Amino acid sequence: MATVLSVSGSPSASSRTNRLLRHLDQRLAAQGHQVIALDVRTIPAEALLGADFQHPAIVEATELFARADGVVVATPVYKASYSGVLKALLDLLPQYALTGKTVLPLATGGTTAHVLAIDYALRPVLNSMGAAHIVQGWFTLDKDITVHEDGTLSVAAAGTEALTQVVDQFSAALGRTPVLAAAS
Repeated sequence: MATVLSVSGSPSASSRTNRLLRHLDQRLAAQGHQVIALDVRTIPAEALLGADFQHPAIVEATELFARADGVVVATPVYKASYSGVLKALLDLLPQYALTGKTVLPLATGGTTAHVLAIDYALRPVLNSMGAAHIVQGWFTLDKDITVHEDGTLSVAAAGTEALTQVVDQFSAALGRTPVLAAAS
């Protein structure tokens, strides 16, 4: 099937955003996609904040974006916008790093007041980076995500149904994404 780059924009390894994304990665893998995880928080701060385009971690991230057929971008919402570490990475990628790619934006947050962050903060940036198709995203409330002692994750029933639907729509869209011919 397709290669999917699964990007966690959470600054915390144990965040609900990161855990939810990795949970959804399993569904995509079960559908036959090759899923590559990228946790932005693992990229050295000096590379991100110093805009070091030549840093090996930035070069590697850029290559991962280039190889992917589709990209899932997940972020916690802080002050009605996506995370700063995600912003720092997106700023260092080539202007059209998402050209020809199908993109699924996901967000988590503490209040429904942040639900529009996907459409008003994240979607315009993804669009400006040339995404061929940005599928319907989804916002999940932190309180609807439960991480159990054994490390498993559960999402409230309504959230589970919606997330399953958006992930399946993304998966289906990957098969319909046109392949752009290389310039001669």
